Amino acid sequence: MGKFSEGLLNDEMILKNLTICPGQTILDAGCGNGYMAIKFSKLVGDTGKIYALDSDRGLIANLRKEIGKKSNIDAIVGDITKRTALKDASVDLVYLSTVFHIFPDTEIVCFENEINRILKPKAQLAIININKEDSPFGPPVEMRYSPEELRQKLSFVPKKCIDVGKHFYMQLFIKR
Repeated sequence: MGKFSEGLLNDEMILKNLTICPGQTILDAGCGNGYMAIKFSKLVGDTGKIYALDSDRGLIANLRKEIGKKSNIDAIVGDITKRTALKDASVDLVYLSTVFHIFPDTEIVCFENEINRILKPKAQLAIININKEDSPFGPPVEMRYSPEELRQKLSFVPKKCIDVGKHFYMQLFIKR
């Protein structure tokens, strides 16, 4: 749903707290239009790699046209709650923005299994959610997760929680 959150999130605050370095490999899961994947691409440089994953074929096709052939971004049609083509322990950061609330419990288990498989040891998972309160947009409040509920749903080690927009927070986790 990147098409939804673009312009609503504090991208500078997000990027500052992700501490992205040249040469890293990042998965933007549920990348939407790929606007954050493009920002990540500049930070990891030519030695890094970005995987932009989304189940929407149209969004991925548009992103592929936008980035061209010379990019360090690999735009992939896929679903992070299923096994992806990424190698085991190959990713430094998984970034998931305004997507987690759509996963039923069975898919949360599958999501966690895939993230555990692809993340390197001590690598980072960043989840951006809409606050669990009334807002002028987003899913019904009962579908949303508070930071505490999110930490209880996942077995990753919680690191820090940051406000990243008027109605958004980013929870950082580390792989055990």
